[in-house]
Amino acid sequence: MDNLILTTEKQGVFTITLNRIDKKNALTNDMYKQLCQYFAYAEQTSSIHCLVIQGNEQCFCAGNDLHDFIQCSADDELAALAFVKVLSEFTKPLVAGVAGVAVGIGTTLLLHCDMVIAANNSKFKLPFTQLGLCPEAGSSLLLTQKVGTNKAFELMVLGQTFNAEQALSYGITNQTCQPDELLALTSDVAQTIANLPVESVMTSRRLIRQANKLALSQAISDESKAFSHLVKSDECKNILAKFFK
Repeated sequence: MDNLILTTEKQGVFTITLNRIDKKNALTNDMYKQLCQYFAYAEQTSSIHCLVIQGNEQCFCAGNDLHDFIQCSADDELAALAFVKVLSEFTKPLVAGVAGVAVGIGTTLLLHCDMVIAANNSKFKLPFTQLGLCPEAGSSLLLTQKVGTNKAFELMVLGQTFNAEQALSYGITNQTCQPDELLALTSDVAQTIANLPVESVMTSRRLIRQANKLALSQAISDESKAFSHLVKSDECKNILAKFFK
């Protein structure tokens, strides 16, 4: 279980690297708890001006580890939901570097980022309904604002895979690059942000996001209640059980 998440801190940039490559960086309950701790550290440390979350040049995040997810779903509050709260309330610039698979939370967390760099091998997917679940992480609001209700329905209900070029056109990402350029480019973008006047950046970010603050909080609350209900349903349990037969 060691080293599933790596971190570095350099010149005002705190970098979180998902490192469960053999499982395509699928997130377990313990990994969510670690992410919450690292985000809290970055939030509270005055010398950190920008946070990066990334995988490697071939894989970002395959979403939840379904085996772990089934075992933890009876908890009053999943660590995944706690992470969503931390993510949505984070006040510093957040940059993501994406390559390969970005499934479920691997895509929805990007909607909370200020800059997203995607390698052209990236594949995005939101398979909520296929699992008997519903949108999470505020995506019912944030993605719909970006693409409109019809396209949001297509992406989140039909769950169709989309590529890096499409993600760019939807406004989910800021730019694309070659896989071998991803980590360096992501680092450069984060460093550029970290080198800007801190108070000016923080104020600008707050102003950009403040109109959405209450609506996002409500959307996350509504999603969490619906998600918690659905994950306990026989339909969802039967779907998830099929993955392990």
